[in-house]
Amino acid sequence: MALSSWKAFRFFDVSEVSLGDEERSLFSDQNNVTCVTTGSDNVFFGSSDGTVRILSSAFKIIRSFKAHESGSTTQMKQVHGTHLLVTVAEDLSNEPVLKVWALDKVEKKSGTPRCQCTLSIHNGRKQFPISAFAALDDLSQLAVGFANGSVTVVRGDLIHDRGARQRTVFEGEEPITGIEFREGNITTLYIATTGRISTLVISGRGQGQPARTLEDTGCGVGCMTIDNNTRDVVVAREDGIYYYGLHGRGPVFAYEGPKQSISIFKDYVAVVSPPQATRTTSTVARAAAAPLRALGIHQADDPFSSSSFTVLNPDLKFIAHQESVKSQIRLLFMEWGNLFMLTLDGKILKYREKTFQQQLELLFQRDLYMLAINLAQKLGADVSQQNIIYRKYGDYLYQKQDYDTAMQQYLRAIDNTEPSQVIRKFLDTQRIHNLIDYLEELHDHHKATSDHTTLLLNCYAKLKDVDKLEEFIKSPDDLKFDLDTAINMCRQGGYHDQAAYLARKHNEHDLVVDILVEDCKRYDEALAYIWRCEPEIAYPNLMKYATVFLENCFEEATQLFIDYYTGQFKPKKDAVIVAQNPTPQQGGIGRAASAVQNLAAMLPLPYMNAREAQPPGQRDAAVYTQVVEANTDDPPAKYDVPKPRTAFSAFVDHPQQLITFLEACIASEGLREDDRADLYTTLFEMYIQTANTKKDEDRTLWENKAKALIESKKVPMDTSNILLLSHLSNFKDGTILVREKQGLRFDIFRSYTTAHDTAGAIKALHKYGPQEPDLYPAALAYFTSSPAILAEAGSELDAVLAKIDTDGLMAPLQVVQTLSANGVATMGLLKKYLGATIERERAEIAQNRRLIDTYRDDTAAKTADMHELASRPTAFNATRCQACSRTLELPIVHFLCKHSFHQSCLNAPADGVQNAGMPVVGLGMPDAEDKRVECPLCAADNATVKAIRQAQQESASRHDLFLDALGRSSDKFGTVSEWFGRGVMSAGVDGSS
Repeated sequence: MALSSWKAFRFFDVSEVSLGDEERSLFSDQNNVTCVTTGSDNVFFGSSDGTVRILSSAFKIIRSFKAHESGSTTQMKQVHGTHLLVTVAEDLSNEPVLKVWALDKVEKKSGTPRCQCTLSIHNGRKQFPISAFAALDDLSQLAVGFANGSVTVVRGDLIHDRGARQRTVFEGEEPITGIEFREGNITTLYIATTGRISTLVISGRGQGQPARTLEDTGCGVGCMTIDNNTRDVVVAREDGIYYYGLHGRGPVFAYEGPKQSISIFKDYVAVVSPPQATRTTSTVARAAAAPLRALGIHQADDPFSSSSFTVLNPDLKFIAHQESVKSQIRLLFMEWGNLFMLTLDGKILKYREKTFQQQLELLFQRDLYMLAINLAQKLGADVSQQNIIYRKYGDYLYQKQDYDTAMQQYLRAIDNTEPSQVIRKFLDTQRIHNLIDYLEELHDHHKATSDHTTLLLNCYAKLKDVDKLEEFIKSPDDLKFDLDTAINMCRQGGYHDQAAYLARKHNEHDLVVDILVEDCKRYDEALAYIWRCEPEIAYPNLMKYATVFLENCFEEATQLFIDYYTGQFKPKKDAVIVAQNPTPQQGGIGRAASAVQNLAAMLPLPYMNAREAQPPGQRDAAVYTQVVEANTDDPPAKYDVPKPRTAFSAFVDHPQQLITFLEACIASEGLREDDRADLYTTLFEMYIQTANTKKDEDRTLWENKAKALIESKKVPMDTSNILLLSHLSNFKDGTILVREKQGLRFDIFRSYTTAHDTAGAIKALHKYGPQEPDLYPAALAYFTSSPAILAEAGSELDAVLAKIDTDGLMAPLQVVQTLSANGVATMGLLKKYLGATIERERAEIAQNRRLIDTYRDDTAAKTADMHELASRPTAFNATRCQACSRTLELPIVHFLCKHSFHQSCLNAPADGVQNAGMPVVGLGMPDAEDKRVECPLCAADNATVKAIRQAQQESASRHDLFLDALGRSSDKFGTVSEWFGRGVMSAGVDGSS
């Protein structure tokens, strides 16, 4: 590339160094300073008299010493990081002398630095000046080039003077103009002559081989240097600047004009061009100067002619500084981060590089933003500084209406740019694609806010770019946008499948169900998704949309409720299979399978093996992908089964599904007792409600189911609940069954009479009358309560009167009083009853009178017998023993009851026999006489009489029993008469006598 096409800048500030008198006198003599080197924060100047002067950063001479007694110091090198200085002095009458100085060590006698080593450099005893010099940093190898074309390499420990070896490694016919080392696995020596550029391996693999020519064109003295960053040599020729590596020529930059020297300063190449010869110079003078120009030595035709100084940046291809120096340039050196120039007139100019920010400002003024970016990258500027340049470049391009390129720059500066500054520029509809690019990059850098996500999704929606939308939300990386915002925007824009995919991908199961139900109205798919979630996730979603599911897919929803509430819920696991010749499915199962298939096509199901799924567009006509349930034999999941009553509200307006649910829960195992009561009570209510909506046989069927629940002894239903539900549903059979089950037969009859259901009352009377006699008096009162009821009762009134009369349930007077309570019953109804009653009572009175007469006759006979026994002697005429039937023989025992026994047959003692004639027990004698021997034949009857009497005496003193019997008795007079006979009225009299 020609240098004329490069941009030129002034990236260096030039100032003249202020010198003291001593220093000024040193530099004003053109022949005084012969060489210069830098290092260790100092500048070292060699002079023609062999003296070395050391200057500080203030350019004050801080030290000087005589390095060589004879000759001029032409070459110097300061070993960086040490206090070592290498000097070379030349005297054409002798061989060049090399010395190594330890500047930190001082000789006591002379006060000069200690010389570590002195060495004469051999050139085959040929007296030619040194034209090039190079040394490694550790001084292990030095190379010296001579004007006769030979190169001598010195090896050894020069620092400790332990012997050094010299060898001429290169000989040629052309003067040596430059020497440089290139270190690596092998050490290569670059050799430049006036006619060619060569490389020579001096250590490592390939050592000993002849020099290899890189270029058949050489360079002048001082026109070759090495770039320490790339380790390539840089050569300046009149036509340009060349780079050379190990294997040949590299980049070339066209730069016309003679070159005096070339130097590397930081990333720059500093080129010094000598003054051009004037047109008036004679041909002879030019011919005489030709040999010197071949060595790169230019004589000044005019001492006041100017030299050209150029600082290039070859990587970025721009001129950092260019100027004409009034006086010719003698030397260039670098130290303290600056470039210094020594001119023939004894001045030292300091070239200080402008700061990076100042350089950028110069570039911005000329709108050279790409160069500014390259410069920032070259200098290793931090990201924030580079982004500022990108942003300024983007603004520049935006003003030029190059929107696409401007957006590229904004994207590069995205990390340090306020997004709103860019977004406002591209809100125009015509630039929406650029805006999309920027918003996508914001999300990729995780710098997007919810507003940015909203704007991006709106842009997709405006362009109807579904593919870009799906690519955005289905990116495999981490979440790079606000999830809630993205889902909401997809839902608002009608991209429900994408919203559901996002929610599923990030395990927002509640949102997935919400989208499928609220937005997509795909209830089957929502239910299928719930069935594939974990129990703690499935339950709240099922309850939230229970009524919707039961309304639209009641079979699957009911089964899901049953599975969950019976502890049998297990998340379904799906697999993808490839099937051929599909058979259409019908009914609920078919709908469920279709729902799962659609769901799998929209978003990955939980547990689904998505790797086997085929995209819909890749399916064959004869082969299709189907999602089927897998692992159905797995045990149910472990979770806390909720109480069944929590599901009842979901089945509002779905009685048949509720009945199915209740029956399934009741049939399950492990129900708690309180849950069983809830389930049975609710099931009973649903049975009777369903029965009310049916007719004829269907109604009877449901009523029988309700009755079966009441009649079952294993059904834990509360009676009050059954009565309440039966009453509210007008289910009389339920009320009757409950009361019958509890023995409340009178209440059943009363419920019929209250409802004026005469037929029901008659039915209840027939059914419960034998166990509940009190129903007949109540029936009598009811049948005669109104003419209509009496007409309905018909002959039942006579049957009731007959039952009352037969069982004595009411006194005739009570019957008459009951019938006379209103004017319904007539005497005709009572005529037969009263006639039969009067006749019966008359017969009873006659019977009682005969019984009284009998009792009186018996009492009189017994009284006469007792009187006779007490007042008259008794004759015993028995001839046989009543026990053994043998003829009586003494001793004989006679009893007043006319029974006689042998004494031996009675087994009685003699003293007892002596009193045998006393009255027997049971005839009203005192208890003291109970010890007498009794007649064996009459003893049993006597004991019975005694027990009856004793019981009468005991009960006669228990007035509480009398009062209790009187209170429970319906025949008070009969009860009083009975207890009077027991002696209750004479208890006090007997006790006091």
